[in-house]
Amino acid sequence: MSMAITDSTARASGLRMTAAGWMKIAAVSGLLALLYFDVLTDLAVEWWTVDASSYGMLVPPITFYIVYLRKDVLFSVPAIPDIRGLWLTVLACLVFLAGKLSAEFFLARVSIVVLLAGLTWTFWGLGRAKMLAFPFVLLATMVPLPAIVYNTAAAPLQLFASGVSTTLAQAFGVSIYRDGNVIHLANTSLGVAEACSGLNSLSALVVGSLLLGFLEEASVTGRILLFLLSVPLAIAVNVVRVTGTAILADYHLEFALGFYHTLSGWLVFVLGFALLWAVGKFVFRWTRAT
Repeated sequence: MSMAITDSTARASGLRMTAAGWMKIAAVSGLLALLYFDVLTDLAVEWWTVDASSYGMLVPPITFYIVYLRKDVLFSVPAIPDIRGLWLTVLACLVFLAGKLSAEFFLARVSIVVLLAGLTWTFWGLGRAKMLAFPFVLLATMVPLPAIVYNTAAAPLQLFASGVSTTLAQAFGVSIYRDGNVIHLANTSLGVAEACSGLNSLSALVVGSLLLGFLEEASVTGRILLFLLSVPLAIAVNVVRVTGTAILADYHLEFALGFYHTLSGWLVFVLGFALLWAVGKFVFRWTRAT
């Protein structure tokens, strides 16, 4: 009887500890929601209204699903609170303040990922924080590139895409010449906009490279190589799109406008992911062999 009473007391104590843990999580989550309400609302609006950032709305649910799949492995690591995690938490708060005071949206937005990592390290310990390293990296990709980076890279990439596309179209016998980012054909002129620079698909392919490395359980070297290769791959598929549009416009102008232009964008995007998968397979096999 005494053993039964002891077991029931232990179970009740465990339930109380579990309830206390949930209360702590709820309190911290409420404070985070209160602190980041404006930042997250503005980020959600950008996801919904800006095509280049729309991929971001898929990143949080995918990240949480990955954490859910690995929950057994995660909770097999003992939770040992570590006060050293407060340094990362303080850093996140400083990044948030810097973003708010300087009106730099990127810093304010990405600080929430750093803060989540710091809180995890503080309350759960370094072991569990390391287990969640990939989800934190993936979650950081939901934040669009800083405006200064995007604007700085857009113009050179537009000129590169238009220049290479002009050369390729001439190789196919098309009468064409380039003036800046405008491609002149015999019957029309095509402007290479920012959407055709490769930046729109770059973020999505980068996220795709991270997910592919996780699903294939690739080595760190393989994941880094595929991550780096996703950048020129995104630019290359957009060059293919611009070249194809120029050739179609020279052959039949209607095929390069309206519905067909939108459809070509989707097809090239699918082509980009197919090439990413093929390159990933080769890279992962090569890195495992070496």
